[in-house]
Amino acid sequence: MSNAKGNRGMNDPGRFAFMKVAPAFSIVSLVLIVLCCGVIVSQGFKYGIDFAGGTEVQVQFTSEPPVAKIRSYLDTVVGSVMVQTLGAENEVLIRMQMADGADEKEVNEKNNERIKLVTSGLIKEFSLDSSSIRRVDSVGPQVGAELKTKGILAILYSLIMILIYVGLRFDYKYAPGAVICLFHDAIITLGIFSLLGKEVNVQILAAILTIIGYSLNDTIVNFDRIRENEHVFKGKDLNFIINRSVNDVLSRTILTSVTTLLAVIALYTFAGGVIEDLAFTLGIGVVVGTYSSIYVASPLVMLTERLSKQWGATA
Repeated sequence: MSNAKGNRGMNDPGRFAFMKVAPAFSIVSLVLIVLCCGVIVSQGFKYGIDFAGGTEVQVQFTSEPPVAKIRSYLDTVVGSVMVQTLGAENEVLIRMQMADGADEKEVNEKNNERIKLVTSGLIKEFSLDSSSIRRVDSVGPQVGAELKTKGILAILYSLIMILIYVGLRFDYKYAPGAVICLFHDAIITLGIFSLLGKEVNVQILAAILTIIGYSLNDTIVNFDRIRENEHVFKGKDLNFIINRSVNDVLSRTILTSVTTLLAVIALYTFAGGVIEDLAFTLGIGVVVGTYSSIYVASPLVMLTERLSKQWGATA
């Protein structure tokens, strides 16, 4: 018997009875997924220009930006725009819809004229210089729709590859739990974004994929110990083995999650701007991913084995 189990009895299921309360947490997870899906369907997402199309202009001021005055000025120049502050760097982010046109060439020409009108107007009206215009990004509606489609496909393909990997790396009974666990994490994170009206863009999509990777790593550690303990505790039921395994790796899980969360909190507190939203997403993912690796993925291994035995008995 390995040192990880050396001082503990063969009949000791572990300090914490995780699997005893797993059914209750499964109901909680199911309710959360249904609620998040309902929020996503009813409210949708607030897409950034990466997916919705449009133009972003990032401008730095020498002092606190007069947001109301900027918005009022731009309304008279180009019509309705969105103006928001960025972090503590005296910067504002200006978002505009793409100009209308008969074809793509005309749209691009009108949009370039609008950008020049806005940037030159801001420089003149607020006594700025050309270096104050930090960034100008434009994405057409067609490109945005294409990016959105590719982003959704990237998540679906990653889940399919994970299903295949876990099935080959461990056993078929582990694969459904791993994929449902990752689906659970992604849906809850996106549901919170929809509920709070936070912007979903390419960076947030990258954060979602990072969450999937983080949660998978945590789940694989649990699965690896479960598979190891199946050989050590032969004759014990799977409920006992899973509970013992989760307890065996609990200190590692807590240390990893807390360390990662500290780094994410630091980014959220001090980085600002796009990094702030990225850190917010990762923070949700760390918490939800740690929870799901214990109370979603592991219990689903038991459910999969139980169902396979029932089907085998009736076949």
